[in-house]
Parts: sequence; C-alpha cells; structure tokens
Amino acid sequence: MKTQPLVSIITINYNESQVTLDMLESLKDVNYSNLEVIVVDNASPNDDPDIIKEKFPQVNLIKSKENLGFAGGNNLGVRVAKGAYLFFINNDTIVPKECIGPLVETLESNSAIGMVSPKIKFHWDANLIQYAGYTPMNHWTIRNNSIGYHQKDDGRFDREGETNSIHGAAMMVPKRVVEKVGMMTEVYFLYYEEHDWAEQIKRAGYKVYYQPKSYILHKESLSTGKFSPLKTYYISRNRILFARRNFKPFQLAVSMFFQLFISIPKNMAGFVLKREFRHLKAFWEAIFWNLKNHRAVRT
Repeated sequence: MKTQPLVSIITINYNESQVTLDMLESLKDVNYSNLEVIVVDNASPNDDPDIIKEKFPQVNLIKSKENLGFAGGNNLGVRVAKGAYLFFINNDTIVPKECIGPLVETLESNSAIGMVSPKIKFHWDANLIQYAGYTPMNHWTIRNNSIGYHQKDDGRFDREGETNSIHGAAMMVPKRVVEKVGMMTEVYFLYYEEHDWAEQIKRAGYKVYYQPKSYILHKESLSTGKFSPLKTYYISRNRILFARRNFKPFQLAVSMFFQLFISIPKNMAGFVLKREFRHLKAFWEAIFWNLKNHRAVRT
C-alpha cells in the first residue's frame, strides 16, 4: 500500500477556542491518518487558547505575540509545517470523514495543479452550497462570484476541474509550490489575500482547481461578523488593493474609473440612507488608505 504523504492542517484561532475545539473534534473521524495539526492563536485578547492544547495535546499550538491577520497567521503555521501538502482551513468549519483524501489525490495526480479547494457548504444547511468554484474577477467591479452560492447541492456542481480562484476557508497547496511562489502576502490582513495568492500561483504556471469529491461545512464570518465595520473596511480597502497589485494598466484604469464615478458614490449614498455611519467611516478610511499607500503594492 502506498504511504500517505504527510498533510499539515493549519488553522487560526482568534477569540474562538470553543469554535476551534469543535473543528478539531471533527478531525478525529477523518479517514486520512498521516496528519499534523497546527493551530496559530493570533494574540487573542479575550480568550485562553491553552485549552486547545489541554484538550488536544498532539496539536502544535503557536501563540503569536500580535494579531497578524489571516495571511500572517497562516504564514506562521507554514514556517513550522512539515507536510508535503498544506491544508489551510478556517477554524469555523467542520471537516467530514472523507474530506482530505480526494484533495491529496488531486494534487498527486497532476503536478501542474498548484492549489485546490473542496466544495464548501453551509453548516446551518448542508444542502446549500457556499462555494463550487469562482467566476473570473470582474475588471470593473473588482468582484468575483462564488459558483453555486446558496443553491441546492443536487449534483449540478459535482464536476471537478480548473477554476478561477480559491476559497480561503479551505484550500490545499503543495509545499513545493509555496517554496517556489512564496507565502501569502500579508499586506491584506483580512480578505482578498487568497485571491491574490491564487493570481501569484497562476502566474507561476500552475492551475487552481475545484474538487467536489471533498467538502467541508462552514459556519461563516464568526471572527469578523457577517456585517461589521471591520469587514466593510478590509473588503473595501483590499478590493482596490487587489486591482492595484494584479490588474494590467488598462484594466486598472477601467476599474478605477468605475470605482471613482459609480461604486464609491453608490456605497456612500447607501450608508447615508441607511444611517450606517460607522460603516461610512470605515469605507472612507479604506479609500484613503489606498490614497496614502500608493507605492510598493504591485507584485
């Protein structure tokens, strides 16, 4: 029997030890045995991550001295990971029994695949899909759409294949690809960093893949809230940052024209009409961050 390659599971904890424990509990039943689990606590101010080590002593618990964000926290895990494959999963997920094997088999079968995500379904309704691949990034709006979002898992989204981007809640990357391309860019802190990483990996000649034979259940946005000023700030800031780092000059010009004359006024008007002034403040801070940090952002 062929020896299973080592998979390093990397996840981040931030003020959610119980949520992380639930995810780790689900890993007990997976039918892939050659695993190491790395939990990075991102300097949780209102949580005691030591309970993770108490309940799961085999876990490698890394306690960061500061909150490094999504990319920075995961990169801490990468630096100590020993696996041939790195499986980045959100702590607010449940990992089914047969999740890991198909992802490893996908990467083992084709060295041109640089990263792969499973099908992602909602924890609150496992019949509904959150992710079954991504559409291309729109050069006007700097948005992409998750294929299958909120649609029934009825077999329509069971075709594996190349897709335009990865989903940060669950993505497996060969360590050899990370060593060649580099780790995730930490300037984003939250949101869009996985899309940026996918672009870097594609530019290096690899494919991004979707594998529906594997799936996870996602509780979604527990750390930041589904609609919080923090989320408004980072999504608004990083949407523009992504375009600045990854779009070609003409694409970037088109996108900035759309942002300046359509998207920004529309968002501002929406926040004012709904009297969501904290979100309006966060939105403006996101725009001004890009104006102040206009250098050294392109790859």
